[in-house]
Amino acid sequence: MADQSIYPDDPYRLNPEDIQEPPKGRWATIKQLGPGLILTGSIVGSGELIATTRLGAEVGFVVLWLILLSCAIKVPVQSALGRHAIASGQTTFVAFNRVPGPRWRVSWLVWGCLFLIFWSTMQTGGIVGAIGLTLELLFPFISGTLWMIIITGVGMALVLIGHYAALERTTMILVALFTFTTLGSAIMLFWTPYAVTPEVLIDGLQFALPSNGAVTAFAVFGITGVGATELLLYPYWCLEKGYARATGAYDGSEAWRQRAIGWIGVMKKDVWLSMATYTIATISFFFLGATVLHTQGLIPEGFDAVQILSSMYTETLGGWAFYLFGVGAFVVLFSTYFVTIAGMSRMLADAIGVLGLASYEDPRLRQRMIRTISIILPLLYALLYIIWSAPVMMVIIGGLMQTVLLPAIGWAALYYSRTTARDVGIAPSNTFIVLLTIATLVMAVFAFYAIWVRL
Repeated sequence: MADQSIYPDDPYRLNPEDIQEPPKGRWATIKQLGPGLILTGSIVGSGELIATTRLGAEVGFVVLWLILLSCAIKVPVQSALGRHAIASGQTTFVAFNRVPGPRWRVSWLVWGCLFLIFWSTMQTGGIVGAIGLTLELLFPFISGTLWMIIITGVGMALVLIGHYAALERTTMILVALFTFTTLGSAIMLFWTPYAVTPEVLIDGLQFALPSNGAVTAFAVFGITGVGATELLLYPYWCLEKGYARATGAYDGSEAWRQRAIGWIGVMKKDVWLSMATYTIATISFFFLGATVLHTQGLIPEGFDAVQILSSMYTETLGGWAFYLFGVGAFVVLFSTYFVTIAGMSRMLADAIGVLGLASYEDPRLRQRMIRTISIILPLLYALLYIIWSAPVMMVIIGGLMQTVLLPAIGWAALYYSRTTARDVGIAPSNTFIVLLTIATLVMAVFAFYAIWVRL
């Protein structure tokens, strides 16, 4: 079950014939995982390779606690948003348009998310620029700008011909390749002059925040772990995987409630698997930045960013690892680029529908809108990079905007958990509500502090 190749007509429509009981057994459950790994393909890119390593290079291990907190604190929010999507079958913007608060044509939260999307284009523009620089590093006879143009065309083509199942498989391979490579490099630190001592690790857990790296720190909080953009995208991937269709439309029956609980259980395992994957990758990148780069006083920035980042590998594995890094960096950055185009095109098409600018009664209209946006976005990302030409700073700006929106998304997740989920009989436990409340408050503190520091 549970992929778009089996539900080709409309992955967002709940049909009685699509209802299916939740899987039983470990292997059957594993086969239904996937939405979180697609998110990981987006996460392990600009946040980890660029922002996390830069933070480590700037301040060392003093903010290790922040990295761990960023990876863990958003998990309840991601789980709550997935729960709501499964129970209601609603996309992110349809759901956000129904939360309480001010409205001007649509909900305030929809406008807030659109504002985030506007700024996140800057972040993805930085990523496509970094991809061009990485390929120029490997193949210097072609300029980074020309490589960026080539990648723009390739990205458009892949997203246009792909669907959920292909996206899931491709992302899984890309993420696995670079995650294991980076983890291996981080482990090799213990046999180099950059070996990490227990005292340094203890210092990194003291909840200190250095003034010289505060802006980067808040940007990292917004885009490491599950960033604001990934939180918005997760319901779409849950819907396209088929969790809501297998559950069926709410009918008040006990059978529906048991199906919903079962598929929510699958989703929770998906969330934990993705968390384990991106946390390992994030910590590995941070260790490399906080040791190799920080010790040498190297800060990744400008056109030399990729060249500087490659030293994390060559210093631990040897000069031959220069090309290993180049290939790995391309893989992880391209996976982020690829998933971002696919996700943003779905989210923007959804927003256009919620704004009343299009109707998707015919599912083919939604697919046409998604394809059209998939062509426009890569061109926009390339244009932004040509204008700014500062990949690291573009990623940092996007990260700061994500940090600012996080508490609003957490509030929406809390609202769903205390109202909608309760109304249909699948309310989470009180412990979960407490964790979700704490997560929202922590994200609010970081958002307000980020605004204060930036201003």
